[in-house]
This record gives sequence, structure tokens and C-alpha cells, in this order.
Amino acid sequence: MKEEKEYIATRNACKLCNPLGACLAYKGIKGCVPLIHGSQGCSTYIRRYMISHFREPVDIASSNFTEESTIFGGRQNCHQAVGNIIKQYNPEIIAAATTCLSETIGDDIEKYLKEYKAEFPDAPDFIYANTPSYQGTHADGFHEAVAATVRSLAKRTKKNTHINLFPGMYSPADLRYLKRVMDNYKTNYVLLPDYSETLDGSSWSEYKKIPDGGTSKEAIITTADAQASIEFGAIFNKAGGSTNKNGRSKETAASYLETTFGVPALRLPWPVGVEATDLFFKTLSEVTGVEKPDEYVKERGRLIDAYADGHKYVFGKKAVIYGEEDLVLSIYRFLNEIGVDTILIASGGKSGALASEIEKLTMGEMKMPEIIDNADFEEIAARSRELKPDIMIGHSKGYYIARELNIPLVRIGFPIHDRLGGQRLLHIGYEGTNDLFEKIVNAFIEKNQESSEVGYKYM
Repeated sequence: MKEEKEYIATRNACKLCNPLGACLAYKGIKGCVPLIHGSQGCSTYIRRYMISHFREPVDIASSNFTEESTIFGGRQNCHQAVGNIIKQYNPEIIAAATTCLSETIGDDIEKYLKEYKAEFPDAPDFIYANTPSYQGTHADGFHEAVAATVRSLAKRTKKNTHINLFPGMYSPADLRYLKRVMDNYKTNYVLLPDYSETLDGSSWSEYKKIPDGGTSKEAIITTADAQASIEFGAIFNKAGGSTNKNGRSKETAASYLETTFGVPALRLPWPVGVEATDLFFKTLSEVTGVEKPDEYVKERGRLIDAYADGHKYVFGKKAVIYGEEDLVLSIYRFLNEIGVDTILIASGGKSGALASEIEKLTMGEMKMPEIIDNADFEEIAARSRELKPDIMIGHSKGYYIARELNIPLVRIGFPIHDRLGGQRLLHIGYEGTNDLFEKIVNAFIEKNQESSEVGYKYM
């Protein structure tokens, strides 16, 4: 008789919901209002998480499913929600994301939106993404929304000499860094999404229903004419248009543009650490024909100098890292550079590609860290108690583990709810790497200082 595996319920998943990621991407489109096709609670949850991290007002509309719409379908709710959005916000674009409920009952959001557009031709443009949470994480929802946006709007106009940039789930500070780099290269570009202002803007004298900023519809249309697309990530786009083990399409914005319009897709790891950032600038120089600006040569030099200054404080320390798959992969690569021994990597993603990508970075010369896919924080806590790390690197949801183990937590990624400024954390480039390196070094120094019997103030 076959022994059945014991079932353990998820208690504290190391991920957030799929439509949350879609809404984050939609907030990076100019004049756009996100619409959650599902229950009111879904949009409330998403608003709460985004507001707590970005410290900005975030409006997320809802089609507000009731028991009746759950049984008979949400067409009427969808059309009523769209009408209310147009009346209250007058948006340029309405971007819909489905939920577990609407997907489970088989609602056809594409059909509903097309019917509305046929009845009201002057309605704004619609974008829709299928994002049930049982089918992925917030990172999956983010990338599906970006791909859906390009599929909906991109079309041939004329040949342009610009570059498309499709980032990962970067912070507004990361997006501003990318824009500065492109400006310093004196190269035209389309960055999608761009929520660097919509989710981290200045103070207002009067409330704005739709914040300024975002990638314009006109710019998104021209993505089909680009010289090339640079897409950051090694895991979410791994299949490049095929399907993953769950049978779900992995077409990305860059792969769609390459297949449909012949725009070359260049896939790069997140530029965290010297090696990965060197690769980004090398690729950018090859595509543009422009040498790396001297500003970044100096940034690189300062980073190398920082490595030399702080190496003795971090070498041989043991780390646990957790978060989105491409984020933890980039942090693992960076920790290898600075001599930190990663003993556990955990992610809520379940692409099946994380272990193989990590193995490539070990090159058969380093011990493989333990890897947990589809992770639960209680599982991370149990393994961390046994492995006894010196530091944890990830977002706020893992703080209770670091507190129990009495070790530092260096906060990165999303969500950061227990500190101010999560939206302004810089992770990428030489500058972002330097910031991250100093945070890690100072976390160890502070830990040693606070646990010392001698109250020293000089090191």
C-alpha cells in the first residue's frame, strides 16, 4: 500500500497575491485606473498592502462581486464598475485584473470589456490580465500585466531608435536610477512600467485622483518599433513564450515583441553586484554604441573600494534570503561576491527554475544552498532554527523569525511595512549595490556593538 504524504496547510505564505502584482504594474501606466474583477475584499487587501509600503494614496477599483454575481456571472458588475470609473476618474486607460473568484466561475473579462467598448466607442482603452492567485505569485501577476499591456497596445508606427526597458518588481528609486542611466547614455527609451512618480511623488496641495507620471499610451504603442528590448530577470521569462510545468503561458512583453514584431529580446539578470551590473552596462554600450559614462566608472570604483573596506566584517557569515525568485537569485549572486555564505534561499514562487539557476552560479565549485520553492514562513523559521544563520535578507514579513533568532534583518524588496522609505530603497546598479553592501556590513557591526559588554564607539 502506497504511503500517503502528510499534508501541511499553508500558514504564512512567502508570497502575495497575483492581482496585487498586476495592480503594481498598472500603477506605472499614465492615466490608468486598475480594476479588480472580483470581490471588494481583494481590492481592499491590495490597497492596504501598497499604501503601507509606498506611503502614497492608491485607488484600486472593484467590480464588487456579490453572491448573485458569483452564481450568474460578473458581466453587469464589470460594466457598472467601468461606468463608475469613467464618471469619477475620466482615465485614459482602465486596466483589469481577474481574481480567484472570477476565474473559478469562468468569467470572460475580455468579452465583457469588448462588449462595453462596442456599446460605448468613446470609452477609454482597456487592458486585461488573467491573474488568479492560485496560479502564481505577485511577481507572476506583475509580469503578466506588463505582457498584457504590450499585447493590447503595441503596434507598428515607424522605425524608432529607442530601447525598451522591462524591469522586474523594482522600487521607484530603482526605476529612477534606470532613467538616469539612459539619460546619461543620451539614448531614447521606453520604460514599462514606470511608477517612480505615481507611487513616490511629491506632496500635493490638492488631492489628485490619478497621480502624475507613468508610461504613456503613446510610448507603449511604440514598443513594437524599438531597436531592442532589455528584460531584467532570469526566471520569470525562462520559458520565453512556452509553458511552465503548470501549463501556464510564460510569454513576456519582450518575447511577444520579438515574436510578433521582430524586436530583439535581450534578457539580463538584475544588475545587483559588480558582475551583473558590469553586464548591464556592457550590453547597453553594445546596443547604443556609447561608451560607459565616466560617472559609472567612478561609481564602480567606489563600490570596489567599499568591498575592500568592509570585507572583513562579512566574510564567512551565514545568510538566509527570501522573496521573489529573481530578487533572491540576484542577492545570492551578490553575496557570493562579498564572501557571505548563503545557507538557505526561499521563495513563494514555484517555477521550478530557481535551483537550476542557483546551480549555474555555483559552477560546481561552491556548496549549493538549501532551496525552498513555494515556501511558507513557518517552514523558513523551522529550517533557520536548525541552520543558525547570522543574518536574514528579505522583506518585513520575515521579521518575527529574525527577532526570535536574535539576528539582523536587512530589509529589501516588497513589502516593507515596519520601516519608512521602502519605496526609496535602491537595490540595483553600482550605487544600489553599494547601499546594500553598507547596510549588511553595518547590520553586523551594530549587532556586535549592541551585544558587547563594552560600550565602544570606535572601531
